[in-house]
Amino acid sequence: MKMRKIGLIGGMSFEGSAVYYRKINESIAKQLGGLNSAEILLASVNFQDVVAMQKSNRWEDAGRLLAGVAQNLRNGGAECVMICAVTMHLVADAVESATPLPFIHIVDEAAKRLQAAGCSKPLLLATKYTMENGFYPARMKSYGIDVIVPDETGRVMTHNIIFEELSLGKVLDSSRDMLVSLIEKAKAQGADSVIFGCTEICLILETDTLPLPGFDSVAIHVDAAVDFSLGKR
Repeated sequence: MKMRKIGLIGGMSFEGSAVYYRKINESIAKQLGGLNSAEILLASVNFQDVVAMQKSNRWEDAGRLLAGVAQNLRNGGAECVMICAVTMHLVADAVESATPLPFIHIVDEAAKRLQAAGCSKPLLLATKYTMENGFYPARMKSYGIDVIVPDETGRVMTHNIIFEELSLGKVLDSSRDMLVSLIEKAKAQGADSVIFGCTEICLILETDTLPLPGFDSVAIHVDAAVDFSLGKR
């Protein structure tokens, strides 16, 4: 079968990008059988450089960096572009405008899944940039979804778990318990679901073991990528 080639901008972190690569190929193999695997171009950036831009609020520089990566993917034969990181969708406009290729936006895909499930008030667990910048809730709002985030203490704790543990391959039971406690608190405040709003959250939480219905951004984004590759969208 002729598949369309998926272009991935990865490395933010490599732990999350590895999940993308594995899940895309697992889905292709499941759907097509045999030894089928996905047609993928993965351009992996140095996360340390990106983190430095994030910390110094140099988002325009980050946008230019990822836009250049998108152009390289197109030149290499990619037929769509995806960013394997939720936070870096903060510069999605720069990346999307860098090439004429279809851009598969992780927030749009998550919003559609929430709509289909009848959920409209999710808790967002993500980096502080995603939880505090406003781009994520604003985009979700256009789908009629009102995102809530943890309080300041919870946001700092979640951010630190992502950067100081999960991005380094550390998965601690104590951190899992803290995240679950945030979900329980949000449920008591009226949340009807929880979004894994960072690509590493799926390394520590499972969607079907939580106090609220869970939506894994990576799994949802992967489904969209596979559908594109197989001509289903």
